[in-house]
Amino acid sequence: MNDAKIINDPVFGFIRIPRGLLYDIVKHPLFQRLTRISQLGLASVVYPGARHTRFQHSLGAYHLMGEALLTLQQKGQFIFDSEAEAVQAAILMHDIGHGPFSHVLEHTLISGISHEDISLMMMEQINRDLHEQLSLAISIFRDDYPKRFLHQLISSQLDMDRLDYLRRDAFYTGVAEGTIGSARIIKMLNVVDDRLVVEQKGIYSLENYLTSRRLMYWQVYLHKTTVAYEKMLVSTLRRAKYLAQSQPSPISSHLSPPLAYFLYNDVDAQRFYDDPEALRMYGELDDNDIWSAMKSWRHSDDKILAQLAGDLLDRRLWRCEMTSEPPTPERIEALRQHLAESLDVNIDDTDYLMQVVSAEKDMYSPTDDSIDILMRDGSIADITQASELLTSLSPQSIGKVRRYYLCYSKST
Repeated sequence: MNDAKIINDPVFGFIRIPRGLLYDIVKHPLFQRLTRISQLGLASVVYPGARHTRFQHSLGAYHLMGEALLTLQQKGQFIFDSEAEAVQAAILMHDIGHGPFSHVLEHTLISGISHEDISLMMMEQINRDLHEQLSLAISIFRDDYPKRFLHQLISSQLDMDRLDYLRRDAFYTGVAEGTIGSARIIKMLNVVDDRLVVEQKGIYSLENYLTSRRLMYWQVYLHKTTVAYEKMLVSTLRRAKYLAQSQPSPISSHLSPPLAYFLYNDVDAQRFYDDPEALRMYGELDDNDIWSAMKSWRHSDDKILAQLAGDLLDRRLWRCEMTSEPPTPERIEALRQHLAESLDVNIDDTDYLMQVVSAEKDMYSPTDDSIDILMRDGSIADITQASELLTSLSPQSIGKVRRYYLCYSKST
């Protein structure tokens, strides 16, 4: 009998999953659910190829983790087999708590709890199902384990999560500017004083990584059309939730049980911790529940819900104005009046037909989580001091850039 399953990944080639604990995780229903969760939410509205899943990303991050562990072991870092298996298990499950369309609905269907917290709850559920074999993996994931560099491989500015999603997302979107040299960066990894470092020879690859990450955020993740489409979805679910909790409820009864649970109930962190039903229902919720509901809601008697669902299904996108300054109150009020008059809706209901949001992203911030460079003389320097590119840039170029999005219905 073969001792491993082989998956042919279009980004990294063949990925080997040994039978045993790691394969049992991949087979688990909570992990298989990731095959039905889009990695890039609704970015396919701009980049049609961006239809890859959290399942693919998780396998890619797992593959890179194996490469990183091999590099560190070859450089003399002693890592027990049990530690290697545990950190690979942790990276496999790091995104398991994502909801439909990944980040899009994190504050719509649920409130007061992050996908990281839900991931941990799901890990604990899988741990119970697998007879407590994941206790070490969970300890590393929570950063409770003495070897802190293992946690950094899962969550840091140079974790295997980021190295996979940047390269994978660039591949599926076709955005060549986002391509990074993940193999080169991994080969340059080392550990000094229990902290992950990058050898000085890897600086050019890191410069490309930071530049590519910045480009991917503004060109893909925060593209104004993607933002507008996502806000349409958020408004649709907000409207459906409002109607579901109204008496009598005019939303369709043709809802999946998991989606109905989150529409008819206010589910927050406390409910997740107190009621096992919340986690069970969340574990059954995926993108398909949302799209199925949209096809029903486009025929709703509620004018706003029907329009929003129909616009999403037929790609009638909102306009989106992206600026460096927030829109003025006068501009917002004038737009609300225009929407109310042209669509013949109550002024209060225009909240469902427009949204103002902001986003900020920096190229690099050492205060968040530094990238340390192991210099040739054995000293450690932050990349802002070690990189000629970063030292030549102004603080404004490296620091946070904030942009504002005014998104609104153009069915006027």
